[in-house]
Amino acid sequence: MDNKKFLIKMLQQTTDKISHILDQQRQLFSTGKTKDVAFRIEQLQLLKKVVVQNQAAILKALQADLGKPELESYATEIGVVMEINHALKHIKSWVKPQKASIGIEQFPAAARIYPEPLGVVLIISPWNYPFQLAISPLVGAIAAGNCAVMKPSEISSHTSRIIADIIATNFDPAYVTVVEGGAETSQQLLEQKFDHIFFTGGTEIGKIVMAAAAKHLTPVTLELGGKSPCIIDADVSLEQAAKRITWGKFINTGQTCIAPDYLLVDSKIKPDLLAAIKVCIREFYGEDPAKSSDYGRIISSKHYQRLTELLNAGDIVIGGQTKPEDRYIAPTVIDKVSLNDQIMQEEIFGPILPVITYSNLNEAIAIVNQKPKPLALYFFSRNKEKQERILQETTSGGVCLNDTIMQVGVPSLPFGGVGSSGMGSYHGKASFDTFSHQKSVLKKNFWLDFVNNWRYAPYNNAKMNFIKKIIS
Repeated sequence: MDNKKFLIKMLQQTTDKISHILDQQRQLFSTGKTKDVAFRIEQLQLLKKVVVQNQAAILKALQADLGKPELESYATEIGVVMEINHALKHIKSWVKPQKASIGIEQFPAAARIYPEPLGVVLIISPWNYPFQLAISPLVGAIAAGNCAVMKPSEISSHTSRIIADIIATNFDPAYVTVVEGGAETSQQLLEQKFDHIFFTGGTEIGKIVMAAAAKHLTPVTLELGGKSPCIIDADVSLEQAAKRITWGKFINTGQTCIAPDYLLVDSKIKPDLLAAIKVCIREFYGEDPAKSSDYGRIISSKHYQRLTELLNAGDIVIGGQTKPEDRYIAPTVIDKVSLNDQIMQEEIFGPILPVITYSNLNEAIAIVNQKPKPLALYFFSRNKEKQERILQETTSGGVCLNDTIMQVGVPSLPFGGVGSSGMGSYHGKASFDTFSHQKSVLKKNFWLDFVNNWRYAPYNNAKMNFIKKIIS
């Protein structure tokens, strides 16, 4: 058999497998089993149990894929996934029908909003936080009563494998299953009709996902990215700001969708801030971060190559060292960057931090607003009036004042983008809502029907006057 025929055969086998999985899940969903609240709670408890039981294997896989230190992996991957506890605490209230108000023209009646599961959903997750960004959406899908197909990134292959093993060992594939594979597998999945698609990844792939979903009129949640600005006012604690910026930028080696992508620094404090960041980098990772067990690596040679090309902009004032054989790029800060440089045209997604100065806050706001709406925006300042200006005069998926990254760990805060940084949100109740349909129900009684005479023909002036009265 030649290579082309072999490839066609393999693709067909994958398509047949996917079709079989979807048929199984649709059959299970049609029984109503997944809608039962007790079943949902049982499955969430099981998910929590298997995550805890497999912690060591998960941490090992993350180390193999990204060189993540154990504490970082636990805090940003397993720790975030433990929003399962939040879902378990609140799910009984989430599933209850909510009362809705009605007008006098509906009397006598009652209105309720019933959250109901969508059906069979697809979760496509990325490589940068490969465990968290696969399992966190699953928490919402289970809580809302759906069946789910998961497609982890093949780039983080070790973590993809452990996710597939955990799910296959503990969950019925007719309920939750993992389909592994490359881009062609994702394409085959997107050719199928799902009831919702949840995608986390880059903007360009997000467009492909949305176009594929449109063919089936499938709703999507797109968690994308963008250039998240970090604005630093002169009225700050420089030491604390530098520490929080350094941590937020270089955690996971900068491969974070909400990492500070570039600094907008008040010109009066730039030298002192950069000096403080340099001190923080040395305190965090030592004189040579390449030798630090607390500093990871770039996920692949392809991504490493793209990042090293961005080092040509401006003047490197901190870091800049690279090791291609180790996919190592030092924590790097670049000063004297132009808005026209390539590094300011695309999301960096790596340990490179460009610096731009401003003389007044109007300039900084203008720079932010001339770019696509970011997933996150950071503003460091003690000045409450300036904080309010940032909130009112800029648009972003979320804002964190005087810190970085930490907003993602609050399950009561919906997390999501706006514009090219994404659509839809999740975490906590927002995850439940994302994977639910809010079904509106109006219940009428048969008694006192005479009050409804206004809507029945024949029409007359008295009925018209009544309508005008209740509408005005």
